Parts: sequence; structure tokens; C-alpha cells
Amino acid sequence: MAQFDVHRNIGRHRDDIPYVVLVQSSLYDSYRRRVVVPLVKKSALGKVTNPRFNPAFKIENVPVVLHPLEIVSVANEQLGEFVLSLQDSGDVIAAALDELLTQAWR
Repeated sequence: MAQFDVHRNIGRHRDDIPYVVLVQSSLYDSYRRRVVVPLVKKSALGKVTNPRFNPAFKIENVPVVLHPLEIVSVANEQLGEFVLSLQDSGDVIAAALDELLTQAWR
């Protein structure tokens, strides 16, 4: 597992949230949990008012949107199969998390 890897969501909300993206640094790979952000189907999320905060991707031909407000830690065994890496979009994902964590005063 690597930062920005996309995995299938095997949880109960997988119809609306088919994937999660791993955002945790590899510095913490020895832990038994991973921090992930849901990739919500665009059709389930509705209008995106801030694309910096909610960047869009297409995974396996499914339009999805990063939803940082739903960030969560899951046990390693709760991650579904690896789908693809969003490493090339790592800066976009990090910017969305930065918006969540450090830009609240604007």
C-alpha cells in the first residue's frame, strides 16, 4: 500500500462511495490502520462548489469526487483490493487536505 493508492470500498456505503484513497504517509506503514478519504460518486454528491476542496477523478469510468470531510482511519484488512494509484494527482489531493486543515480562517 502506498500513499494515493485507490482501493475498493468494501463497507456498507460502497454503492455511493465505491473507492477510498489512501492519504497516510508511508512513515506510518507499521501501524495496523490507514487514513483514507472517500471517493464519492459524483451523482451521489451533487453540485461541487469548491473544486479545490473536492477534486474530481474518473476511476474505472466512474466519475468520483474526493470528500475530505469524510476522512477516516480504517484497519488494513478493511481495505478492498487495489484499483490504481493517484500518485500523479498527489498535489491536488494534498491541496484538498490543506484546504480542510489549514485554510479555515480565510
